[in-house]
Amino acid sequence: MSKRLEILKASLAKKEARFDERLQNHFDTVAQANGQPLNDKRNGRATLQKWNEQGDGLRTLQDSIKRTTDAIDREETMIAKVGMVDLPAYLQQAIVDGLITQWRKFPRFFFVTGVKHGRIVLDNKTGAIAHRYLSKVTKDEYPTFRDVFNKLNQQCRESSKAA
Repeated sequence: MSKRLEILKASLAKKEARFDERLQNHFDTVAQANGQPLNDKRNGRATLQKWNEQGDGLRTLQDSIKRTTDAIDREETMIAKVGMVDLPAYLQQAIVDGLITQWRKFPRFFFVTGVKHGRIVLDNKTGAIAHRYLSKVTKDEYPTFRDVFNKLNQQCRESSKAA
């Protein structure tokens, strides 16, 4: 499970607990009226206003819960989309080892861990890898990017020779 999905699920649990708590609070407040009509009570207007505000708060919280569940659904579909992409074994191993991370939006693009701008791209047709934004990689990050890219490129060539 991704970190974002964990955060969203924890947020949903908190929001649902807060919703249940506020709903119970609203029921307790309504029960204080003791079944009496409010139009002849001295503070009836304020009580009705309080109920309306509590109802508005419940509706807002319910909308927030809906947005969070939609975000969880989107995140799960993105994870499924990434899982459907066929990757060579050497790239999967590099992801597991933590050398690179896969971009969810475009699953054929990879970020090198510790490098800000450089990307490694897997070509769909040939199965070869290439790099992008190499000119934006700083001099400090370049050796890291170079080592990872050269290692993966060598593994790519070896796997294509074996096939």
